[in-house]
Amino acid sequence: MTDIKSADLRDAALTSKAWPYEEARKLLKRYPDGKTTPVLFETGYGPSGLPHIGTFNEVLRTTMVRHALETMSDMPTRLIAFSDDMDGLRKVPDNVPNQAMLAEHLGKPLTRIPDPFGKYESFAHHNNAMLRQFLDRFGFDYEFASSTDYYTGGRFDDALKNVLRHYRGIMDVMLPTLRAERQATYSPVLPISPKSGIVLQVPIEVLDPETGMIAFIDEGERIEQSILSGKAKLQWKVDWAMRWVALDVDYEMAGKDLIDSVIQSSKIARVLGGRPPEGFNYEMFLDEKGEKISKSKGNGLSLDQWLTYGPDESLAFYIYREPKKAKALHMGVIPRAVDDYWQFRANYPGQPVEQKLGNPVHHVHNGDVPDETLPVTFGLLLNLVGVMGEASKEQVWGYLANYVPDATPQRHPALDALIGYALAYGRDFIAPTLRRRAPQGVEVAALERLDAVLAAMPEGASAEDIQNEVYEIGKTGGFDNLRDWFRALYETLLGSEQGPRMGSFIALYGIANSRKLIAEALARTE
Repeated sequence: MTDIKSADLRDAALTSKAWPYEEARKLLKRYPDGKTTPVLFETGYGPSGLPHIGTFNEVLRTTMVRHALETMSDMPTRLIAFSDDMDGLRKVPDNVPNQAMLAEHLGKPLTRIPDPFGKYESFAHHNNAMLRQFLDRFGFDYEFASSTDYYTGGRFDDALKNVLRHYRGIMDVMLPTLRAERQATYSPVLPISPKSGIVLQVPIEVLDPETGMIAFIDEGERIEQSILSGKAKLQWKVDWAMRWVALDVDYEMAGKDLIDSVIQSSKIARVLGGRPPEGFNYEMFLDEKGEKISKSKGNGLSLDQWLTYGPDESLAFYIYREPKKAKALHMGVIPRAVDDYWQFRANYPGQPVEQKLGNPVHHVHNGDVPDETLPVTFGLLLNLVGVMGEASKEQVWGYLANYVPDATPQRHPALDALIGYALAYGRDFIAPTLRRRAPQGVEVAALERLDAVLAAMPEGASAEDIQNEVYEIGKTGGFDNLRDWFRALYETLLGSEQGPRMGSFIALYGIANSRKLIAEALARTE
């Protein structure tokens, strides 16, 4: 493991421009004299759909800020993953079974709707379990909290009374932000119908803040009912503000699409006598079409999908980088993320402490970066399995013996795992797209010359020696530029538009096998 002395680390962290340290410094300013109770970090989850990488992203980034604060101070910290499972189901998600059944329960709290998967006591309990499973997989230190438990268990009762006491002040914040027709029906408090069990969007009359009593119309009848102990919940922005104040939340980040909600909830928190948390607004993940990823649509990548084709660390690395820049999140980004992660990890040991703190792998591994390096790139492995077709791990290791001294899974466990990811990705996404074309024009003579050069080289020739010969052929082979030569190699030998350093690939695949690829290309007619 690569370690940094704690004193050096703390000094460097106080001035580091890495975004987790910049965020943590907001909390140092919030508590210049420290805080005896834990600094509370919160993340929110709406369990109306299955968890996706966007959900995981928020917990991971928040955890990185938490670790940064722990580096710079001795203040205790906590992280709550809060599930808004009292929300009423507004629409049926596209990516779950038994949609007709769910449609019958629209408007009810998510914890009172049957699980369409038939495994848990409610839809929310199922999705909450999925959330906890994938947070646990990464070893996050968090406390799970259920909105339903907090409301029905009375933990929010005092805060709800406070909302009723400040009802007019809250309305003064919210009404100017609403259209005229919405102003006529808006209420910060959403009573749960004693008749239908639906979370009602109706105006209310505050009868007695100290007992929580309100009045409202339900199916034509005036109802007087307490809002305490789970008989009502709060409208989203008011609920968020109430929770900040009730739990004394110090830090919560949110997506760019919630900037307005953060502004209004912060105003309401002040009306309630509290202090809004620190935080920042991150950009959204987009799918291949450039659309925002949605739990209900199920577009984009699931956590399981990424982890089928790339290691945990590559996902954490991708999430860390440029949080305020919109990024695509689809299968095509995984190979680059894997290779970039390993490149940054290779750079880490030789960097001064200031650069280490700005290196994404420092935050991925919380400063405890493993020493193992990768002798080949993931991209090179993908090219190898692409030309091999159906292959096993053992067969891939056989080729690696041409390239990596003493190549064994025991000596290179990370590489062994990466081979498994490469075989899966190659099978599902590369093999179906490979189209090797016939060489044309000057490409024919250049390939014939490459074959002759390789025939004269020893089987164990170095990647660098082979690469030099490939370059020489490209420079003197009649191509307009070297790019055309390399594109010809990729398209005729590998079947793709892009590829690796050919010297590295030939050394890995073997000179004899590479000559077979050249012979097959020269024999191709179209």
